[in-house]
Amino acid sequence: MLLQFTERGIYCPQADIYIDPWRPVDRALITHGHADHSRRGHKYYLCTEAAIPVIKYRLGQDINVETVKFGEVKIINGVKFSFHPAGHIIGSAQIRVEYKGEVWVASGDYKVAADGLTETFEPVKCHTFITESTFGLPIYKWKSQKDEFEEINSWWRTNQENGKVTVLTGYALGKAQRIIQNLDHSIGTVYTHGAVENVNEVIRNQGVDLKSTVRVTQDIPKENFKGNIVVATPSAIGSPWMKKFMPYSVGVASGWMSLRGARRRRAVDRGFVLSDHADWDELNTAVKATEAEKGICYPWLYQYLQPMAQ
Repeated sequence: MLLQFTERGIYCPQADIYIDPWRPVDRALITHGHADHSRRGHKYYLCTEAAIPVIKYRLGQDINVETVKFGEVKIINGVKFSFHPAGHIIGSAQIRVEYKGEVWVASGDYKVAADGLTETFEPVKCHTFITESTFGLPIYKWKSQKDEFEEINSWWRTNQENGKVTVLTGYALGKAQRIIQNLDHSIGTVYTHGAVENVNEVIRNQGVDLKSTVRVTQDIPKENFKGNIVVATPSAIGSPWMKKFMPYSVGVASGWMSLRGARRRRAVDRGFVLSDHADWDELNTAVKATEAEKGICYPWLYQYLQPMAQ
């Protein structure tokens, strides 16, 4: 097999290299900067130019890393590797592996729909496709980004009319920037949690034209937040940090918000179904577009295997 699943990660024996390894290895190809794909302790990293600023921010500036452009071929021990846009977060990639005419693609995380910020997903033809399946069940179907943000902006306006601060949470890397980029900034000021703003600064410094935000600091008077929106991390919900925004309405942006139980457990006012992963239809569209003869569903969650196999 060109790629094998081992106790350290997805392994290419011909090149002696791992893709997104979860234990320390000598050489690692990294699809993107989220913590479950980009880990500390590897002796050598290879990723896209667009992904490296965030990866260095998270793992340290002194990691031994080499970068490639999207589509550029890197040959290691006779195996051809190239990185192709995955549409998940800025710089995220699917990794194409070719050896003696056989082609495999490891998807990493991906979404098919464009979000106005991330490089658009690129279908890559191959013989074997290792696809992610975070939302690999027919119950997961996303509305269009346009429709979802119309609801978010409408909710913000209503809160503003009622004299409330709007607090919307999403992951600090990826989801928060997507929210910021697609909010209607004519409604008011977009404030940010420090964890979000730290990532914003990294992304802006690499040349991404991310819309304007203001970091929440202790010296900002409480009345300044009234009618405006705060983009925060999920960990902020229920924390003492939120007190400065009272009265407020709080919402969560996540693909898991499509499940009623998830909304209830978060104890928030609104849940918006917004994911940086492909939904059921997009997963099937992406798999078909590869024209792969064989597909491997990853992670191996039992409830997802049978539907995806069909």
